[in-house]
Amino acid sequence: MTETPETPLKRTPLYAAHLRAGARMVPFGGWDMPVQYAGVKAEHQAVRTQAGLFDVSHMGEFRVKGPDAEAFLQRVTTNDVSKLKPGRAQYNWLPNDAGGLVDDIYVYRAGEAEYLLVVNASNIGKDWAHLQTHTAGFDVQLTDESDLWGLLAVQGPQAETLLQPHIDVDLGQKKKNAFFPAKLFGFGVLLARTGYTGEDGFEVFTDASEAETIWDKLVAVGLTPAGLGARDTLRLEAGFPLYGHEFTEELHPLSSTYTWVAKDKDHVGREHIRKEPPHRLVGLTLDRVPVREGYSVLLNGVPVGHVTSGSASPTLGHPIAMALVNADVASSDTFEVEVRGKAHPARRVDLPFYKRA
Repeated sequence: MTETPETPLKRTPLYAAHLRAGARMVPFGGWDMPVQYAGVKAEHQAVRTQAGLFDVSHMGEFRVKGPDAEAFLQRVTTNDVSKLKPGRAQYNWLPNDAGGLVDDIYVYRAGEAEYLLVVNASNIGKDWAHLQTHTAGFDVQLTDESDLWGLLAVQGPQAETLLQPHIDVDLGQKKKNAFFPAKLFGFGVLLARTGYTGEDGFEVFTDASEAETIWDKLVAVGLTPAGLGARDTLRLEAGFPLYGHEFTEELHPLSSTYTWVAKDKDHVGREHIRKEPPHRLVGLTLDRVPVREGYSVLLNGVPVGHVTSGSASPTLGHPIAMALVNADVASSDTFEVEVRGKAHPARRVDLPFYKRA
């Protein structure tokens, strides 16, 4: 979860709140972020059984509007943006010309000709430059609003129950991927019924200057602060890809289980994405030995791939991993993962590892 920063780390509007809560801070995507507070396992379990609170203000936000906003987004993404109605959100990909991914993103339709894109923190500059290169011929305006927003994720089976007394809309009427304005503790916010944990929940877009006050109020009503460590174990259990691990500029995105994101339309890199991927993403479970990114995956002692993400699963009680393996052996029932020169048995399982009831 750590990296060596080459430039001074950025801080989210919640930096002071994290220090007050005793968070252990680490460099992540160019930001100084909390990896844990009470501990990864406790925070993970709080999200699975009650509700947790994440600071995701490091994510980037781009506003896209104008008469050609939809046409522009149809060209630069793989999913069908034309299906989005105002007040709805959609998971999507930004492909490059060679068929890899510049990023995986969320698209929120804010109005008839207006959208909000949420992009990964480490890719903000790259995504912005990529989008700018494709605006020619489109009547569209792009604005980088990343510094204006605070973004909080309220995730867990009790998310709706804990939020409802303090908000002015009926959350029970809001379905998955709803995107809507509201008053939370009297503050004007935007909410989306989206998240990255495998649980129900809401992502709360706030004015950056109000984010810390809203965070403190959410903690006071019973939400458990959770850091990057729990966010990673939760998303891994849910089989969610992480950019830089399961997706990159070079990897064929259809090697993942997210083939539904690539719709049959004219988009950047289409001819390459339509080609059969040479690898497939599989789920692996092990009995005892946790495995990490980069570990070799073997079949009958022969290297056939590598682990992209791995961890002990707090919910399931044993190690799990996602791995890219050669497509011609992806249906094999068993593999081995090499750890410190020793091959450990691993069973292939369908993704996700965990799905809420």
